[in-house]
Amino acid sequence: MIRSGPGRLFFTVLVALLFLFLLGPVLLVFPLSFAADSVITWPPSGFSVKWYLALLGQPDLALALRNSLVLAAIVTGLALVVALPAAVAIGRGQFAGRDALMTLISMPLLLPTIVLGLALLILFVGQGLIGSWTGLVLAHLLVTVPYALRVLVTALGTLPASVEEAASSLGAPALSVFFRITLPLMAPGLIAAAAIVFLVSFDEVVITLFIVGPKLTTLPVALFHYVESRTDPLVAAVSVLMVLFSLGLVAVLERAVGLRRAVGGKGG
Repeated sequence: MIRSGPGRLFFTVLVALLFLFLLGPVLLVFPLSFAADSVITWPPSGFSVKWYLALLGQPDLALALRNSLVLAAIVTGLALVVALPAAVAIGRGQFAGRDALMTLISMPLLLPTIVLGLALLILFVGQGLIGSWTGLVLAHLLVTVPYALRVLVTALGTLPASVEEAASSLGAPALSVFFRITLPLMAPGLIAAAAIVFLVSFDEVVITLFIVGPKLTTLPVALFHYVESRTDPLVAAVSVLMVLFSLGLVAVLERAVGLRRAVGGKGG
């Protein structure tokens, strides 16, 4: 470990430059969202809040936002319902093929999203699921359940199994042990998994592009189509609001349970 001297200074500067490189495009969006210009230019010729006010006159984006929020909420609930028993089976069960089951559920994360989207399009066309809520929910579940499963397995792995064994040895049924012991102890992990699934679903655009229809779209897809024909800073204003929403959700999670504890780490 580098403790002091020129090596520590070099390492600090290098990390700062890496953070600047990674966050630079995001930080650049903030001043662009206040630009007074009619097109995106840098640097802006002036600053104004007109593009934030212009959002009030975009009913299509408002409808897409509502769809994204509803979709993310539904997907979050269903993903937890699917991932929780799978996490308990993998984390507490003793059976052959546990690793294979974990790999199978995680496989959608290994495929390029455009390949996964095309495969879902081919599958859903024959089932009449294109442009439907059912199709969108199933597509989002495919990519969000692995995230929820990994967080819940990690959270479950940090719980002391001796507490559950003690409850069982005192005669508590398995379901009582789960709902009265295991589930409350997993609450921080459940909250973290819910937050991650919600954000992943809300932000998903590539796979969603293959599934949406003319009467049903989400906010990321609506923004994608918006920038195809327009170059004004309104999309920067929406992006800033989405970044602030994500940061706010993370801040609430940190304030409520602590990020380290939420993902299964020991609290400080």
